[in-house]
Amino acid sequence: MQQNSGGRPPGPRSVLLAEVAQATQRLADAGVPSPRFDAEELAAHIHGVKRGELHHVKDVDFDARYWEAIARREAREPLQHITGRAFFRYLELHVGPGVFVPRPETESVVGWAIDAVRAMDVVEPLIVDLCTGSGAIALAMAQEVPRSRVHAVELSEDALEWTRKNVEGSRVVLHQGDALTALPELDGQVDLVISNPPYIPLTEWEYVAPEARDHDPELALFSGEDGLDTIRGIERTAHRLLRPGGLVVIEHADTQGGQVPWIFNEEAGWADAADHPDLNNRPRFATARKATP
Repeated sequence: MQQNSGGRPPGPRSVLLAEVAQATQRLADAGVPSPRFDAEELAAHIHGVKRGELHHVKDVDFDARYWEAIARREAREPLQHITGRAFFRYLELHVGPGVFVPRPETESVVGWAIDAVRAMDVVEPLIVDLCTGSGAIALAMAQEVPRSRVHAVELSEDALEWTRKNVEGSRVVLHQGDALTALPELDGQVDLVISNPPYIPLTEWEYVAPEARDHDPELALFSGEDGLDTIRGIERTAHRLLRPGGLVVIEHADTQGGQVPWIFNEEAGWADAADHPDLNNRPRFATARKATP
């Protein structure tokens, strides 16, 4: 009999772990990008344990609803819609149909913004998050810059149902409105404007992953023929809201590197426009400073 390193015969594999292995293969065959992680995450969700505790689930406690969850993920329903939660930096957020699911790439955008605000000589920095969606960016800024005053703007009523749940009890002030006309009462006062706006070109619809194309709201994904319509509008909003020397941070597609900084040009009243890479070293977000008159 084969023995493990401790000299004891290996124990029988649990039912749940055997099912997770089968589920992983099913998800891989369906084209799910992270089949093992998703199979384990769904097993943990259904059985009420953490991913690292799956081996503790007794065989008699295996819940057949696991295979219902796997079938939904196999059909490319987002993992976060099935579990009802998304993780972003130090946050756990409520998400579901009608709201954009925050992506890991946006964490690097927020990290840059947090560092930039902390470096400002401002006691209570004023921050505006446009196109807030689930509220992920606004909540992260409020949590990690403790004395900040954070306003979040979202247009979609469907998304706002989720945003309200997430910001409840936080310092984030939520506004329903259009990012292109929002918060005139704060004109010239804001220290940092940040946004993860829609930026996918309409011509790219067929190439978008099913999880996003079929489940994220179109309002949060697509923005004109080149994908930059909303970003052009946010450039004008940011310039209106920011104080001289204030900063704008805006996420864009990795294929738009170089294009977005040109929108924030000197003729429009900006300085130091630049692109920045994400953790995979792909151009992911642009920053600029409102020029001082």
